[in-house]
Amino acid sequence: MESFKVSALKYRPKSFNQVIGQEMITSTLQNAIDSNQLAQALLFCGPRGVGKTSCARILAKAINEKTNSSSDQDYSFNIFELDAASNNGVDEIRRLNEQVRIPPQIGSFKVYIIDEVHMLSIPAFNAFLKTLEEPPKHAIFILATTEKNKIIPTILSRCQIYDFKRISVKKIRDSLIKICEDKNVKYDDDSLILIAKKADGAMRDALSIFDRMVSFTSGNLFISQVSKDLNILSSEIFITLLLLIKDNKIPDLLLKVNEIINDGFDSIHLINGLANHIRMLILCKDSSTISLLEVSSDLQEKYINQSKIFNFDWLIDALSIIKDTESNHKLSLNKRLNSELCLMKLSSLHFNGEKKN
Repeated sequence: MESFKVSALKYRPKSFNQVIGQEMITSTLQNAIDSNQLAQALLFCGPRGVGKTSCARILAKAINEKTNSSSDQDYSFNIFELDAASNNGVDEIRRLNEQVRIPPQIGSFKVYIIDEVHMLSIPAFNAFLKTLEEPPKHAIFILATTEKNKIIPTILSRCQIYDFKRISVKKIRDSLIKICEDKNVKYDDDSLILIAKKADGAMRDALSIFDRMVSFTSGNLFISQVSKDLNILSSEIFITLLLLIKDNKIPDLLLKVNEIINDGFDSIHLINGLANHIRMLILCKDSSTISLLEVSSDLQEKYINQSKIFNFDWLIDALSIIKDTESNHKLSLNKRLNSELCLMKLSSLHFNGEKKN
Protein backbone atom coordinates (compact mmCIF):
# COMPACT_ATOMS: atom_id res chain seq x y z
CA MET A 1 0.00 0.00 0.00
CA GLU A 2 1.30 3.44 -0.95
CA SER A 3 2.16 5.56 2.08
CA PHE A 4 -0.06 8.56 2.72
CA LYS A 5 1.50 12.01 2.38
CA VAL A 6 -0.27 14.90 4.05
CA SER A 7 -1.49 17.62 1.70
CA ALA A 8 0.57 20.33 3.45
CA LEU A 9 3.73 18.51 2.30
CA LYS A 10 2.44 17.12 -0.99
CA TYR A 11 1.29 20.53 -2.23
CA ARG A 12 4.06 22.62 -0.69
CA PRO A 13 5.10 25.23 -3.31
CA LYS A 14 8.32 24.51 -5.21
CA SER A 15 8.53 27.84 -7.04
CA PHE A 16 7.45 31.43 -6.47
CA ASN A 17 4.51 31.16 -8.88
CA GLN A 18 3.07 28.33 -6.75
CA VAL A 19 3.03 30.41 -3.57
CA ILE A 20 -0.57 31.41 -2.72
CA GLY A 21 -1.60 34.87 -1.58
CA GLN A 22 1.86 36.51 -1.36
CA GLU A 23 2.19 37.86 -4.91
CA MET A 24 3.74 41.18 -3.88
CA ILE A 25 6.49 39.50 -1.89
CA THR A 26 7.29 36.76 -4.42
CA SER A 27 7.46 39.23 -7.32
CA THR A 28 9.73 41.53 -5.28
CA LEU A 29 12.06 38.65 -4.40
CA GLN A 30 12.15 37.43 -8.01
CA ASN A 31 12.94 40.95 -9.25
CA ALA A 32 15.70 41.28 -6.64
CA ILE A 33 17.28 38.04 -7.88
CA ASP A 34 16.95 39.02 -11.56
CA SER A 35 18.51 42.43 -10.96
CA ASN A 36 21.16 41.09 -8.55
CA GLN A 37 20.00 43.44 -5.81
CA LEU A 38 19.15 40.96 -3.07
CA ALA A 39 20.02 41.96 0.49
CA GLN A 40 22.26 39.64 2.50
CA ALA A 41 19.90 39.63 5.50
CA LEU A 42 16.16 39.23 5.08
CA LEU A 43 13.43 38.90 7.69
CA PHE A 44 10.19 37.11 6.76
CA CYS A 45 7.50 37.83 9.33
CA GLY A 46 3.78 37.11 9.49
CA PRO A 47 1.17 34.63 10.77
CA ARG A 48 1.80 30.89 10.79
CA GLY A 49 1.16 28.80 7.71
CA VAL A 50 1.24 31.60 5.12
CA GLY A 51 4.41 30.58 3.25
CA LYS A 52 7.39 32.14 5.06
CA THR A 53 9.54 29.02 5.26
CA SER A 54 8.44 27.85 1.80
CA CYS A 55 9.47 31.19 0.29
CA ALA A 56 12.79 31.03 2.16
CA ARG A 57 13.56 27.59 0.67
CA ILE A 58 12.48 28.63 -2.82
CA LEU A 59 14.60 31.78 -2.56
CA ALA A 60 17.62 29.85 -1.26
CA LYS A 61 17.48 27.49 -4.25
CA ALA A 62 16.78 30.25 -6.78
CA ILE A 63 19.79 32.33 -5.67
CA ASN A 64 22.33 29.71 -6.72
CA GLU A 65 20.42 28.67 -9.84
CA LYS A 66 20.46 32.29 -11.01
CA THR A 67 24.21 32.76 -10.51
CA ASN A 68 25.24 29.43 -12.09
CA SER A 69 24.51 28.29 -15.63
CA SER A 70 24.69 24.58 -14.84
CA SER A 71 21.16 23.35 -14.10
CA ASP A 72 22.15 19.81 -13.10
CA GLN A 73 23.93 20.88 -9.93
CA ASP A 74 22.48 20.00 -6.52
CA TYR A 75 22.57 23.11 -4.35
CA SER A 76 21.00 21.50 -1.29
CA PHE A 77 24.43 21.48 0.41
CA ASN A 78 24.47 25.26 0.12
CA ILE A 79 21.29 25.62 2.18
CA PHE A 80 21.43 25.37 5.97
CA GLU A 81 18.31 25.44 8.18
CA LEU A 82 18.34 26.16 11.89
CA ASP A 83 15.25 25.87 14.07
CA ALA A 84 15.73 28.57 16.69
CA ALA A 85 12.93 27.10 18.83
CA SER A 86 15.16 24.13 19.77
CA ASN A 87 18.59 25.66 19.03
CA ASN A 88 18.31 29.02 20.73
CA GLY A 89 21.54 29.12 22.73
CA VAL A 90 24.69 31.17 22.17
CA ASP A 91 26.76 28.02 21.42
CA GLU A 92 24.64 27.16 18.37
CA ILE A 93 25.02 30.68 17.00
CA ARG A 94 28.79 30.63 17.57
CA ARG A 95 29.03 27.39 15.58
CA LEU A 96 26.97 29.03 12.83
CA ASN A 97 29.30 32.05 12.84
CA GLU A 98 32.32 29.77 12.36
CA GLN A 99 30.62 27.85 9.57
CA VAL A 100 29.65 31.05 7.72
CA ARG A 101 33.29 31.92 7.04
CA ILE A 102 33.80 28.83 4.84
CA PRO A 103 32.90 29.55 1.17
CA PRO A 104 30.63 27.15 -0.75
CA GLN A 105 32.13 24.24 -2.72
CA ILE A 106 29.60 24.60 -5.55
CA GLY A 107 27.47 27.59 -6.45
CA SER A 108 28.11 31.16 -5.37
CA PHE A 109 26.16 31.46 -2.10
CA LYS A 110 25.57 29.70 1.17
CA VAL A 111 22.06 30.43 2.44
CA TYR A 112 21.17 30.20 6.12
CA ILE A 113 17.48 29.91 7.03
CA ILE A 114 16.77 30.52 10.71
CA ASP A 115 13.16 29.66 11.53
CA GLU A 116 11.33 31.02 14.59
CA VAL A 117 14.22 33.44 15.07
CA HIS A 118 12.38 35.29 17.85
CA MET A 119 13.09 32.28 20.10
CA LEU A 120 16.83 33.05 20.21
CA SER A 121 18.11 34.11 23.60
CA ILE A 122 19.48 37.62 24.11
CA PRO A 123 23.11 36.34 24.29
CA ALA A 124 22.50 34.40 21.05
CA PHE A 125 21.15 37.54 19.36
CA ASN A 126 24.21 39.48 20.52
CA ALA A 127 26.56 36.77 19.23
CA PHE A 128 24.80 36.94 15.86
CA LEU A 129 24.92 40.73 15.51
CA LYS A 130 28.45 41.14 14.10
CA THR A 131 28.02 38.41 11.50
CA LEU A 132 24.67 39.85 10.43
CA GLU A 133 26.12 43.36 10.18
CA GLU A 134 29.17 42.35 8.09
CA PRO A 135 28.45 38.96 6.51
CA PRO A 136 30.90 37.35 4.07
CA LYS A 137 29.99 38.09 0.46
CA HIS A 138 29.01 34.43 -0.09
CA ALA A 139 26.51 34.31 2.83
CA ILE A 140 22.82 35.21 2.80
CA PHE A 141 20.64 35.01 5.91
CA ILE A 142 16.87 34.48 5.79
CA LEU A 143 15.19 34.85 9.17
CA ALA A 144 11.57 33.77 9.67
CA THR A 145 9.31 34.63 12.59
CA THR A 146 5.68 34.86 13.65
CA GLU A 147 6.49 37.46 16.33
CA LYS A 148 8.53 40.34 14.95
CA ASN A 149 7.95 42.35 18.14
CA LYS A 150 10.16 39.91 20.09
CA ILE A 151 13.22 40.49 17.91
CA ILE A 152 15.66 43.05 19.29
CA PRO A 153 15.83 46.36 17.34
CA THR A 154 19.53 45.94 16.49
CA ILE A 155 18.68 42.77 14.53
CA LEU A 156 15.68 44.39 12.81
CA SER A 157 17.79 47.35 11.68
CA ARG A 158 20.16 45.01 9.84
CA CYS A 159 17.45 43.15 7.90
CA GLN A 160 15.31 43.83 4.88
CA ILE A 161 11.83 43.11 6.24
CA TYR A 162 9.05 41.33 4.32
CA ASP A 163 5.63 41.24 5.97
CA PHE A 164 3.58 38.22 4.94
CA LYS A 165 -0.19 38.58 5.17
CA ARG A 166 -3.06 36.21 5.87
CA ILE A 167 -4.39 34.46 2.79
CA SER A 168 -7.91 35.39 1.72
CA VAL A 169 -10.78 32.92 1.97
CA LYS A 170 -11.27 33.06 -1.81
CA LYS A 171 -7.66 32.13 -2.59
CA ILE A 172 -7.68 29.26 -0.09
CA ARG A 173 -10.96 28.00 -1.52
CA ASP A 174 -9.65 28.19 -5.10
CA SER A 175 -6.58 26.22 -4.07
CA LEU A 176 -8.70 23.58 -2.31
CA ILE A 177 -10.84 23.20 -5.46
CA LYS A 178 -7.72 22.28 -7.47
CA ILE A 179 -6.68 19.77 -4.80
CA CYS A 180 -10.16 18.22 -4.74
CA GLU A 181 -10.01 17.78 -8.50
CA ASP A 182 -6.52 16.30 -8.26
CA LYS A 183 -7.63 13.82 -5.57
CA ASN A 184 -11.08 13.14 -7.10
CA VAL A 185 -12.81 14.37 -3.94
CA LYS A 186 -16.48 15.34 -4.23
CA TYR A 187 -17.30 18.71 -2.70
CA ASP A 188 -19.64 21.67 -2.59
CA ASP A 189 -18.53 25.28 -2.52
CA ASP A 190 -19.87 26.01 0.98
CA SER A 191 -17.83 23.21 2.58
CA LEU A 192 -14.56 24.52 1.10
CA ILE A 193 -15.41 28.09 2.15
CA LEU A 194 -16.07 26.85 5.68
CA ILE A 195 -12.69 25.09 5.77
CA ALA A 196 -11.02 28.26 4.44
CA LYS A 197 -12.66 30.40 7.13
CA LYS A 198 -11.74 27.94 9.86
CA ALA A 199 -8.09 28.12 8.74
CA ASP A 200 -8.05 31.88 9.53
CA GLY A 201 -5.76 32.84 6.66
CA ALA A 202 -3.26 29.98 7.03
CA MET A 203 -2.93 27.70 4.00
CA ARG A 204 -1.15 25.02 6.03
CA ASP A 205 -4.02 24.91 8.53
CA ALA A 206 -6.52 24.74 5.66
CA LEU A 207 -4.73 21.72 4.18
CA SER A 208 -4.60 19.98 7.58
CA ILE A 209 -8.33 20.55 8.11
CA PHE A 210 -8.97 19.41 4.53
CA ASP A 211 -7.17 16.09 5.12
CA ARG A 212 -9.12 15.54 8.32
CA MET A 213 -12.46 16.28 6.64
CA VAL A 214 -11.68 13.98 3.71
CA SER A 215 -11.05 11.17 6.21
CA PHE A 216 -14.17 11.91 8.26
CA THR A 217 -16.47 12.21 5.24
CA SER A 218 -14.94 9.40 3.13
CA GLY A 219 -14.05 11.87 0.40
CA ASN A 220 -17.44 13.62 0.20
CA LEU A 221 -17.07 17.21 1.36
CA PHE A 222 -20.57 18.62 1.76
CA ILE A 223 -21.55 21.46 4.07
CA SER A 224 -23.95 19.48 6.27
CA GLN A 225 -21.29 16.93 7.24
CA VAL A 226 -18.30 19.27 7.26
CA SER A 227 -19.99 21.80 9.57
CA LYS A 228 -20.91 18.96 11.93
CA ASP A 229 -17.39 17.50 11.95
CA LEU A 230 -15.85 20.94 12.49
CA ASN A 231 -18.30 21.57 15.33
CA ILE A 232 -19.65 24.67 13.59
CA LEU A 233 -23.32 25.62 13.51
CA SER A 234 -24.59 25.82 9.95
CA SER A 235 -26.12 28.95 8.43
CA GLU A 236 -29.43 27.13 8.07
CA ILE A 237 -29.75 26.97 11.86
CA PHE A 238 -29.36 30.74 12.22
CA ILE A 239 -31.79 31.40 9.39
CA THR A 240 -34.34 29.26 11.27
CA LEU A 241 -33.59 30.94 14.61
CA LEU A 242 -34.14 34.42 13.21
CA LEU A 243 -37.47 33.41 11.71
CA LEU A 244 -38.58 32.09 15.12
CA ILE A 245 -37.37 35.34 16.72
CA LYS A 246 -39.28 37.41 14.16
CA ASP A 247 -42.52 35.50 14.82
CA ASN A 248 -42.03 35.75 18.62
CA LYS A 249 -42.21 31.94 18.97
CA ILE A 250 -40.31 31.78 22.25
CA PRO A 251 -41.30 28.16 23.17
CA ASP A 252 -40.13 26.88 19.78
CA LEU A 253 -37.01 29.01 20.10
CA LEU A 254 -36.12 27.50 23.48
CA LEU A 255 -36.72 23.98 22.15
CA LYS A 256 -34.38 24.70 19.24
CA VAL A 257 -31.73 26.01 21.62
CA ASN A 258 -32.07 22.87 23.74
CA GLU A 259 -31.60 20.74 20.63
CA ILE A 260 -28.44 22.66 19.67
CA ILE A 261 -26.95 22.40 23.18
CA ASN A 262 -27.72 18.67 23.29
CA ASP A 263 -25.75 18.30 20.06
CA GLY A 264 -22.68 19.45 22.01
CA PHE A 265 -22.54 23.17 21.21
CA ASP A 266 -21.83 25.77 23.89
CA SER A 267 -24.57 28.37 24.27
CA ILE A 268 -22.10 31.24 23.79
CA HIS A 269 -21.09 29.78 20.41
CA LEU A 270 -24.75 30.00 19.45
CA ILE A 271 -24.87 33.67 20.44
CA ASN A 272 -21.58 34.47 18.66
CA GLY A 273 -22.80 32.72 15.53
CA LEU A 274 -26.08 34.63 15.63
CA ALA A 275 -24.17 37.92 15.83
CA ASN A 276 -22.15 36.96 12.77
CA HIS A 277 -25.35 35.97 10.95
CA ILE A 278 -26.92 39.36 11.69
CA ARG A 279 -23.74 41.03 10.44
CA MET A 280 -24.21 39.13 7.17
CA LEU A 281 -27.75 40.48 6.87
CA ILE A 282 -26.49 44.02 7.43
CA LEU A 283 -23.94 43.55 4.63
CA CYS A 284 -26.79 42.48 2.35
CA LYS A 285 -28.56 45.79 2.90
CA ASP A 286 -26.22 47.53 0.43
CA SER A 287 -25.15 46.12 -2.92
CA SER A 288 -21.63 47.48 -2.46
CA THR A 289 -21.00 45.34 0.67
CA ILE A 290 -22.52 42.05 -0.49
CA SER A 291 -19.12 40.98 -1.83
CA LEU A 292 -17.83 40.90 1.79
CA LEU A 293 -20.01 37.87 2.60
CA GLU A 294 -17.47 35.25 1.38
CA VAL A 295 -20.12 32.57 0.88
CA SER A 296 -21.39 30.58 -2.08
CA SER A 297 -23.89 32.17 -4.48
CA ASP A 298 -26.71 29.92 -3.18
CA LEU A 299 -26.13 30.87 0.44
CA GLN A 300 -25.67 34.52 -0.52
CA GLU A 301 -29.14 34.47 -2.07
CA LYS A 302 -30.59 33.13 1.20
CA TYR A 303 -28.92 35.92 3.17
CA ILE A 304 -30.23 38.56 0.77
CA ASN A 305 -33.78 37.19 0.98
CA GLN A 306 -33.75 37.15 4.79
CA SER A 307 -32.21 40.61 5.02
CA LYS A 308 -35.32 42.00 3.28
CA ILE A 309 -37.47 40.83 6.21
CA PHE A 310 -35.62 42.85 8.85
CA ASN A 311 -35.12 46.60 8.80
CA PHE A 312 -31.72 48.12 9.51
CA ASP A 313 -32.66 49.54 12.93
CA TRP A 314 -33.88 46.15 14.16
CA LEU A 315 -30.60 44.49 13.12
CA ILE A 316 -28.53 47.15 14.93
CA ASP A 317 -30.65 46.85 18.10
CA ALA A 318 -30.30 43.06 17.94
CA LEU A 319 -26.53 43.30 17.71
CA SER A 320 -26.48 45.64 20.70
CA ILE A 321 -28.40 43.10 22.82
CA ILE A 322 -26.07 40.30 21.71
CA LYS A 323 -22.94 42.29 22.55
CA ASP A 324 -24.28 42.98 26.06
CA THR A 325 -24.92 39.24 26.46
CA GLU A 326 -21.38 38.40 25.36
CA SER A 327 -19.95 40.93 27.82
CA ASN A 328 -21.96 39.44 30.71
CA HIS A 329 -21.32 35.82 29.77
CA LYS A 330 -18.14 35.28 31.80
CA LEU A 331 -19.70 36.79 34.92
CA SER A 332 -22.96 34.88 34.58
CA LEU A 333 -23.48 31.93 36.94
CA ASN A 334 -26.08 30.38 34.65
CA LYS A 335 -24.58 30.79 31.19
CA ARG A 336 -27.35 28.93 29.39
CA LEU A 337 -29.99 31.17 30.95
CA ASN A 338 -27.94 34.21 29.96
CA SER A 339 -28.04 33.08 26.31
CA GLU A 340 -31.73 32.15 26.43
CA LEU A 341 -32.57 35.54 27.94
CA CYS A 342 -30.75 37.18 25.02
CA LEU A 343 -32.92 35.29 22.51
CA MET A 344 -36.10 36.18 24.40
CA LYS A 345 -35.10 39.87 24.39
CA LEU A 346 -34.54 39.65 20.64
CA SER A 347 -38.00 38.12 20.23
CA SER A 348 -39.50 41.05 22.14
CA LEU A 349 -37.84 43.79 20.10
CA HIS A 350 -39.98 46.23 18.15
CA PHE A 351 -40.59 44.86 14.68
CA ASN A 352 -41.86 47.25 11.99
CA GLY A 353 -42.86 49.71 14.68
CA GLU A 354 -44.80 47.21 16.79
CA LYS A 355 -43.69 46.02 20.23
CA LYS A 356 -44.20 42.32 20.86
CA ASN A 357 -45.37 40.70 24.07
